[in-house]
Amino acid sequence: MSIGGSSEPENNSGRRKVGRPLDAAKRSAIVHAAAHHFFHHGYAATAIEQVASDAGVSKVTIYNQFGDKRALFAAAVESECEKMRGHFSMDAMPQGTIRERLTAIGQAIFAFLFRPEMMQFERRIAAETEVDPAIGAAFLEAGPRRMKQAFGAWLAHAVEAGELVIPDPMLAAEQFVSMCKGMGDLERRFGAEVCPAQRDHRIAGAVDVFLAAYGTHAARAQDR
Repeated sequence: MSIGGSSEPENNSGRRKVGRPLDAAKRSAIVHAAAHHFFHHGYAATAIEQVASDAGVSKVTIYNQFGDKRALFAAAVESECEKMRGHFSMDAMPQGTIRERLTAIGQAIFAFLFRPEMMQFERRIAAETEVDPAIGAAFLEAGPRRMKQAFGAWLAHAVEAGELVIPDPMLAAEQFVSMCKGMGDLERRFGAEVCPAQRDHRIAGAVDVFLAAYGTHAARAQDR
């Protein structure tokens, strides 16, 4: 099955129709219903008809607004990941030292990835990617890569503020997330329990290593 499907309405030129923008509440209802089905039932098992019914709109409305199933999937993933990206905004970030803020980000990353529905969703997407690699590509583009861009931008801002010295913020973003997850990422994938003490120990260690590599003298002095 291709990710876009072949039953979408098209206009006479062969291009998908684009309708007038929906009001925010209706669009949110569609994305929320789509996210529920994609996350709990997987991509292949999610029917546009059911999403439309749950959102209280017609199937044609969904196709007119999102174009195809893949675009709806991307919107659902983006909406879910927006919860995580909010932690990287300057306004949402709690006050404190750079260590305290990095620790808060590490905790948010861990909490986001270790939700049961996220783990279930990742397993489903991985299985469906075996059949249709475009599904995995759509997930990576709509979710992890956008989150990396947001965190990398946050790190770049910290560099401009003189709190960190990082030659490549995007690479540093990957490094920090990887260190925070540690073996916990494998453990969660294979059903092992990760206790809060292990989580906090990993995050604290990740922040230690990160600041040792990228912290300024001023940032290190704040720890003393």
